[in-house]
Amino acid sequence: MKLSQLLERLTYECVQGSIDIPVSHLLYDSRNACPDGVFVCISGAVMDGHKFIPDVISKGVCAVIVEKDVTAPSHVTVIRVKNTREALAFMSAAYFGYPAEQLKTIGITGTKGKTTTTYIVRSILENSGFKTGLIGTIETIIGKKVIKSNNTTPESYLVQQYFRDMV
Repeated sequence: MKLSQLLERLTYECVQGSIDIPVSHLLYDSRNACPDGVFVCISGAVMDGHKFIPDVISKGVCAVIVEKDVTAPSHVTVIRVKNTREALAFMSAAYFGYPAEQLKTIGITGTKGKTTTTYIVRSILENSGFKTGLIGTIETIIGKKVIKSNNTTPESYLVQQYFRDMV
């Protein structure tokens, strides 16, 4: 896949390098950095992904997605966006082939009762003959596969990966 394909629905500035490069992995955790990967620098409450740029480059990452001014060797493509967390969401959808566009989704919001409601809706749909998937605060269910949740809200990359598996 080309970097340009991951960026196709984003507003961005190519600060350095080319968007016409092959990438094999989309990454947001520096510990998973690898050759031909594109690393999205997420600014979090505790850690800032921008600080890991030298480390991910040393592991072979060919592009970084940033929202701050950074310095990188000339062989590394640098893409600047307004919000890297939003960029990760759009890029993840592209990386997995826009799976949500092949699914019907139901979102349940509110203060109390969301988990109970999701299981009730899932039960009704399954008993009506529909195949379902569920992404919740306790677990994600894809067919017979159950994945325990580590966070209340999964990162957008995981949501898109789960959607792809559901498709």
